[in-house]
Amino acid sequence: MSRAPSPEKAVLYVAGRGTRLGPEYADTHKVLLSIGGRSLLERHVDHLVSVGVRELVIVTGHDAAHVAAEASRLTEGSTVTVRTVHNPDFQEGSVLSFLVSLPEIESARGAVLLMDGDVLYPTEMLQRLLASRHPTVLLIDRSYSTDDDDPVLVPVVDGRPVDFRKRWTGTADVVGESIGFFRVAPADLTFLAERTRTRIAAGSREDSYDEVLRDLVVAGRFGHEDVTGLPWTEIDFPADLERAERRVLPAITALPESSCKSSK
Repeated sequence: MSRAPSPEKAVLYVAGRGTRLGPEYADTHKVLLSIGGRSLLERHVDHLVSVGVRELVIVTGHDAAHVAAEASRLTEGSTVTVRTVHNPDFQEGSVLSFLVSLPEIESARGAVLLMDGDVLYPTEMLQRLLASRHPTVLLIDRSYSTDDDDPVLVPVVDGRPVDFRKRWTGTADVVGESIGFFRVAPADLTFLAERTRTRIAAGSREDSYDEVLRDLVVAGRFGHEDVTGLPWTEIDFPADLERAERRVLPAITALPESSCKSSK
């Protein structure tokens, strides 16, 4: 199978409030917090520019004006254009962020990157995603822990992800944590759009968009790439910020230059 063309569009989901970070960080949106002197949003922009993405769509909710203003500043004069799409119902389920992003997804001319916004990672993660032979693909890390978190798990059987959920139990060849980054081919974008609208029509406004992605996984449409060993972290709790500063960012910086272009 030949490699799929690189997506021109990425959709970054940053609507949530980030309440698990606690009151100390309540006044600053999670993606605008400084890690090593640069925000997660700035790092996202740099990574996406590095891999050739031309359009960045940011789905906002909480603190939308600040996020939009910073996104505009960061992309001024850049090779990537930025647009924001607002989810006014961001305090309900994140499936509603999927819903408001559907016009952007459906207008794409090719595959689209769908990305959680609260992740610190090296450029190589996107390089691996884009280099995959699978048209629709997700990333997994086999070195996950459930001691202090509740990760979305991806069991793999005969080379294919077969489920996508928290607290998964069962038998599989490989089990990894989802990084939260997905490349979705055009035919599968249509599937996602249909499943999203079906859930909303059924009244499932409190659903996570993970449930829509799970529909696609269970349908057998996803391949996977294993990025175990690459440094990364999701930012959910104050301890994650500390780990990001002390352990993850130094590990990213230590990678070869092509893997960590936005770490400095």
